[in-house]
Formats: sequence, structure tokens, C-alpha cells
Amino acid sequence: MQMQDQIEGAPLIKPSTTDHPLYEAVTDACRTVFDPEIPVNIFDLGLIYTIDISPENAVEVIMTLTAPGCPVAGEMPDWVGSAVESIPGVKQVQVNMTFDPPWGMEMMSDEARLELGFM
Repeated sequence: MQMQDQIEGAPLIKPSTTDHPLYEAVTDACRTVFDPEIPVNIFDLGLIYTIDISPENAVEVIMTLTAPGCPVAGEMPDWVGSAVESIPGVKQVQVNMTFDPPWGMEMMSDEARLELGFM
């Protein structure tokens, strides 16, 4: 097990493969999944930490939840996996859950903050 780089005590979130041709389609698919308690998609909520796409089009999504005790904790990764699997060209999907670093409101997009009345 290797040590992760740390910034101010928090582990770095692994960067996404933003230059991959499928990246935009994967983010769009993630935007079709909603937290049942919050009327904003999980991508704009900041629950998707990393989208890693291999040269062979295997997709790994690292995500979190707004709270570890979220009632759909067991289901939401499957929702994300199903949404991403439906993209033409995607070979396989793996969705991993993490709570490190914990989710915070600062991770929301401006659109999500606006929609929830925080701006």
C-alpha cells in the first residue's frame, strides 16, 4: 500500500482522465443520477471524485456520498455503473466508494449551489 500525497492533511483526489474522448459522455451519464434527497445530480453535487478511463475504454469511477449513512449507499454505485455502462464504446465499468476525503458543500458546482439556494 502506498502513501498518498497530502495537502493540509487531506488526501489528494486522483485526477480524472479529462482528455479521453469518452470523458464528456461519462460526465453526462453521471449527471443522469440524482441523490434522492437532493434535487441535483451527483456530478454537480461533487460526489464524483474521479473518472479514470483507460486506453482500452475501461472506466473507473471513484465517488462518495453526502453522508456515510445515506439510505441509498448500497444502490447509488449501481445506478452510476448502469448509466456509464450504457455509453457506446465503454468496455467495462467499476464504481468504487470512498469517504476520504469526506464530501463537503464546497465540492458542489456553482449550478448546484444556485439551484439549492446557496448563492
